[in-house]
Amino acid sequence: MTDHLSNDPYQTPQPTPENESESSGDHGWQTTPYPIATMPPGIPYIVGNEAAERFSFYGMKAILTVFMTQYLLGSNGELSTMNDNDAKFWMHTFVMAAYFTPILGAVLADWLLGKYRTILYLSVLYCIGHLALALDESRVGLAIGLGLIAFGTGAIKPCVSAHVGDQFGKKNSHLLGQVFGWFYIAINLGAFLSTLLTPLLLEHYGSQVAFGVPGVLMAIATLLFWMGRHRFVHIPARGPQVFKDAFTGEGLASLKRLAPLYLLVAVFWSLFDQTASAWVLQAENMDRNVFGVELLSSQIQAANPFLILVLVPLFTYVVYPAIDKFFPLTPLRKIGIGMFITVSSFTVSAFIEQAITAGGTPNISWQVLAYVLLTSAEVMVSITCLEFSYTQSPNSMKSIVMSVYLLSVSFGNAITAFVNAVISNEDGTSKLEGASYYWFFTGLMLVAAIVFVAVAMRYRGKEYIQEFDTEAEAEAEGPGFSG
Repeated sequence: MTDHLSNDPYQTPQPTPENESESSGDHGWQTTPYPIATMPPGIPYIVGNEAAERFSFYGMKAILTVFMTQYLLGSNGELSTMNDNDAKFWMHTFVMAAYFTPILGAVLADWLLGKYRTILYLSVLYCIGHLALALDESRVGLAIGLGLIAFGTGAIKPCVSAHVGDQFGKKNSHLLGQVFGWFYIAINLGAFLSTLLTPLLLEHYGSQVAFGVPGVLMAIATLLFWMGRHRFVHIPARGPQVFKDAFTGEGLASLKRLAPLYLLVAVFWSLFDQTASAWVLQAENMDRNVFGVELLSSQIQAANPFLILVLVPLFTYVVYPAIDKFFPLTPLRKIGIGMFITVSSFTVSAFIEQAITAGGTPNISWQVLAYVLLTSAEVMVSITCLEFSYTQSPNSMKSIVMSVYLLSVSFGNAITAFVNAVISNEDGTSKLEGASYYWFFTGLMLVAAIVFVAVAMRYRGKEYIQEFDTEAEAEAEGPGFSG
């Protein structure tokens, strides 16, 4: 029989008199997971917020490379654009910053503000960043806008993921994997719509409108999140104790176990985020005619979030159960397989570039094939890492561990930015011309995937869920690749 406190699963349950003092905070907020077996009442607000926030981020990111290479103005108001190598360098530097700042947000949340207030306050800063991009089309506006957005989006990111997990207690923890899947679908629904729309806004209305619309969506995301404040579970900040937890005992042990895995996953992100830079520039030299419609090079990125919407349920209900019958799929096995699939994706992009260098104009369907492979890898690597990171982190430092995982994205983009800086010649040409650029990253990914398997076979971890009294040994242990 379903155990819940109300016939309406989204009606906020009220604490009973005997536990009211320990379950409600100073604001009357719920501070422990609701004792229900159904979906937590705050989840719709979090998912709605995430869809709108991701629309704003990916809409801005989708046009960033094209903006820097075709629309950027100088201080005199005249065109002053970047070359391809510089644009790739700054794109990946921005993404690197956006995934480095999560550690700052995590510390703010777990030490001082709690996750809810950290997300709310920094979302306002995020909105100001979009406003700066929309108002100033020069390098000054670009620097201010991207700086504020990198801090805003990055600092709230680990808090949002951990905030999702905090809504679950003993009785409904079995729904956690399902919610992380739907959470990822919400992200990609917002990303898909914005990646199709924002390039058209840039093409027809200019950068001010193209950057302004994502800013409006970010404001809507902030409003949605504020509206759910009385339905959320608010896990209180822990104060200075969080630093002791992070650098001693279980917290430190957890970080040490996870760090080698995250360093190798960083190489996946080094390749994946080039869909917003190298693959956009590659698409400029391809036949982008699809059913009689000429797509913009930056619109091709919409293939990724669209495929996520298709592949998440396909993998969850068809692919994983089919593989599991013959080869039990632990989280680490999923991640390892996904890394090898990434190798095949960049192999396709290398062959595409070889055809372009030889004077051909390959059809964009070849890049779509690369997207199918890369998105399949993303399903196995990214979604799994989100849930795995949450469950492998002690309850007192969920946000910090999630932020350390996100540092892998930052480090991956640092690798790409560094490589592009090193190979860039003074005349704007590259030391890794044509397909050699793609073959370099393909080889790097293959080495990382092989090493990941070796590291994963030796992994031993613990699983932590809010409100559990005991810490169960994790299912995702090392023998994941050998037995």
